[in-house]
Amino acid sequence: MTKMNAIGWFDIFVDDLDRATAFYEAVLDTKLEQMGDPTGETQMMSFAADMSVYGAGGALSKSPNGRPGVGGTIIYFNAQDCAVEEGRVADAGGQVVRPKFSIGEFGFVSLCMDTEGNMFGVASMQ
Repeated sequence: MTKMNAIGWFDIFVDDLDRATAFYEAVLDTKLEQMGDPTGETQMMSFAADMSVYGAGGALSKSPNGRPGVGGTIIYFNAQDCAVEEGRVADAGGQVVRPKFSIGEFGFVSLCMDTEGNMFGVASMQ
């Protein structure tokens, strides 16, 4: 049996795909790419992913099968210093829920809310 990481993909459900795309592109200083859905039910914008390296790929998804909101799963984006991305959140239309804080030997985390009401984290070692 082949060993694998626990997470293979993630979807962040959104109501307004254009607004959410602009938010994550601004905060993470990256470009999302349109992605097809074989079922035709979901509009998707994917985060850059290289499936041959550590970590999981994922997408913003506007779907009748899922809704955005707080209280469920939290996705943590990797960063060099999470304070940098945290500093972009308010200008992009989101909210910093808990500014950068230490998680001991595992580094630091900032907890934020996107324009759709989803909680997400940014994690870094410094």
